[in-house]
Amino acid sequence: MKKRTLVSLSLLPFLAGSALADKVVSIGFSGPLSGGAAFYGKDTQSGVEMAIAELNRKGIRVKGEKVTFKLVSLDDRYLPNETATNVKRMTSQDIGFIFVPHSGGILTVQPMTARDNFLLVAYSSEPKILEAKNPMTFMLPPRYDNYLQPFTATQMKAYGKKLGLIGTTSAYGKQWTDAITAEWKRQGGTVGGNNGVDYNTTVDYSSAVTKALAEKPDVLFVGGPSQPTALVIKAAREQGFKGGFIVMDQAKFEQMDTLIPATYLNGSVGVLPTKEFPGTSIFVNQYQRVYKKIPTSEAGLNYMGMNVLAKAMELAGSTEPKAVREKLDAAAKALPLSRSVYKLMGVTDIGHVDAEFTIASVRNGKYTKLRVAKVFK
Repeated sequence: MKKRTLVSLSLLPFLAGSALADKVVSIGFSGPLSGGAAFYGKDTQSGVEMAIAELNRKGIRVKGEKVTFKLVSLDDRYLPNETATNVKRMTSQDIGFIFVPHSGGILTVQPMTARDNFLLVAYSSEPKILEAKNPMTFMLPPRYDNYLQPFTATQMKAYGKKLGLIGTTSAYGKQWTDAITAEWKRQGGTVGGNNGVDYNTTVDYSSAVTKALAEKPDVLFVGGPSQPTALVIKAAREQGFKGGFIVMDQAKFEQMDTLIPATYLNGSVGVLPTKEFPGTSIFVNQYQRVYKKIPTSEAGLNYMGMNVLAKAMELAGSTEPKAVREKLDAAAKALPLSRSVYKLMGVTDIGHVDAEFTIASVRNGKYTKLRVAKVFK
């Protein structure tokens, strides 16, 4: 009897600790963490990771219960079929919130959200994501068709009416190529042949650039992850191209100008660097301390997305995906700028972040903001 009593007493600290343990909410991430798009994948992942670290230090409570977040990351190598495999694996472990940073993967797993009960946090500007009207999708960036008209008008006026194409051949890249081709023609320009290459696997871009330049374009459409995009621009400049660039929104000026001379980017149009947005200095400084590099919107928007999720859990008093989805708009409106990075107006009924986002032209490291004539929600 005494022995039994001693054993029981010895378990009391353990049992008491178990009763007071935090609730752990796993956050899934499936993106390219290896291969040519690995830098891009890790940039998106870093935003979620940094937000989780801060939230865990600060501590949040959901219906009075302390919640700790755990990031579960799986490499999908930018391949949609592997995204689907990763998502099935995560939902089988009851992970109810999953970040995916590429359109091919997002569109593949969107139909799985209702059956597997998870909220898909989509980092891609592909309009088809919203057109699917999926009730369990939370899309972070502006859709890219915001950019087509001002990009085209700016470059056609500055350089001429002939466009060359050297975009990446991912699903997202093909959609961007088709869209910019249609808009360029709509504004009265002509378009050369499609010289797109797979930015995820290609090492030498010189032959694709040579083919495009043989058609004597005034402007080149380029883009994919920042690092290979910089190599495409470098090859074009070193082959004597003097015209302008339309840079797909996936590629970021602040990353490219660390890889190639800043003068090579003169005459480009693309997404304004995150550090140029008003009110982003707190986030930029914190990120640089942790990761020793300048954050792009890949990090900034995913950091924002994770903070919106956490706030929505607090407001919902629940970590159940559907309940959290219902509170995204209120959560976005309640976040301070230090945690949202960009100025948020809310989240639309179809799950799209409504925020101020800006595009710009660049010359000698100076950015001129471009007016967006038509905004799609």
